[in-house]
Amino acid sequence: MQLDDDQFSALITEAHDSLPGEHVNTLKNVAIVWQDEPTPEQRVQLELRNDQTLLGLYEGVPLSARQGMTTTLPDKITLFKGPIERRSPTLVALKEQIRHTLWHEIGHYYGLNHDRIRELE
Repeated sequence: MQLDDDQFSALITEAHDSLPGEHVNTLKNVAIVWQDEPTPEQRVQLELRNDQTLLGLYEGVPLSARQGMTTTLPDKITLFKGPIERRSPTLVALKEQIRHTLWHEIGHYYGLNHDRIRELE
């Protein structure tokens, strides 16, 4: 399944709007962006093998680790269009994958680990 850039951006907005308000309404200083593919540097930083796929990435200091510290640059959540599209054979699957990936990365913003994110989902 492949969408043009505007369609993909619209689906990210739709996914964001469908998430529980208490979690998305308290996001502060977080840029939600997308790019076609993870960079080689991102893959190296995360120690990903060639057979591993990266759908999204949270970059920043999780709320649980800030201890009152403020930042000037926004944290960043990136969704990777290519990997998400390749994993999604239908529009319904694509919408769900975008929503799931966005929720997962928002969970990291709050300092949650993978097990806790899955549990809350």
